[in-house]
Amino acid sequence: MILYPAIDLKDCQCVRLLKGAMDRATVFNDDPAAQARAFVDQGAEWLHLVDLNGAFAGAPVNAQAVEAILAAADVPCQLGGGIRDMATIETWLDKGLRRVILGTVAVEDPDLVTEAARAFPGRIAVGIDARAGRVATRGWATETEVDATELAQRFEDAGVAAIIYTDIDRDGAMGGPNVAATAALARATRLPVIASGGVSSLDDLVALRDCGVALDGAISGRALYDGKLDLARAMATLRAAAA
Repeated sequence: MILYPAIDLKDCQCVRLLKGAMDRATVFNDDPAAQARAFVDQGAEWLHLVDLNGAFAGAPVNAQAVEAILAAADVPCQLGGGIRDMATIETWLDKGLRRVILGTVAVEDPDLVTEAARAFPGRIAVGIDARAGRVATRGWATETEVDATELAQRFEDAGVAAIIYTDIDRDGAMGGPNVAATAALARATRLPVIASGGVSSLDDLVALRDCGVALDGAISGRALYDGKLDLARAMATLRAAAA
C-alpha cells in the first residue's frame, strides 16, 4: 500500500482545509516546492497534489506552484482540481505529471473520462469525493444524488488507473478515515482504490491496510504537517508488511 503525502494548493501555498471549507484553511508552507522536496527526502514515493482554487474555478489556478513541484521532486506526482477538458489533461501530462485526477467531470462529463483513460492508459484516475455516500463536485461545493459506489463501477471498463475516494467529513478533521466505507467501495469495484480523508496516525494506516480488502494506497496531509504521523516510520511500516 502506497502512502501519498498530500500537497493542497491555495493561492500558491500549501494548506489544509477542514472538511473541504475554503474559509477554514491552515497554511503550512508558503513554498510548495520545498515542501515537496521535504516529503521526498523523508522517503515519499509519490506525491498527491490538489489545486484547490482550480477546483472552484474549473480551470488550473496554481499552475506555477505545481510546475515548481514537478521540477523539484523526482518522484511521480498526481494532480486533481479544475481539470475538466482534454486540452488541460494533455498539457499537464506533457509537463511531467504521472497521473491526472478527474473528479467533477466524472459526474458531469463521464465520456471525457473514458476518452482520456483510453488515450492515456494508466495515467487517469477518478476522484470520488463523498458525504454520506453521495458524491460532491466543484470543490465539494455542489451536492449530488450520485452514489459513490455506482460512480466507481461506471468506469470499471474504461481503463481508469485508480479511484481516489475521499470522505469529505473526515478530511482535515484528524478523526481517522472512514475505513468501513472505503473497504466497502473497494469490494464493490474491480478498480484499485486509494483512501483519502482523516488519515491521522500510523494506526489509521494499519487499519486501512488490514481492512480485509487490498487498497492501492492512502493519502495523508495534515497529520504529516502537524507531526502526528512520521512519514519515514509510516513508509517503513508499510514496506515491512509488503515484504
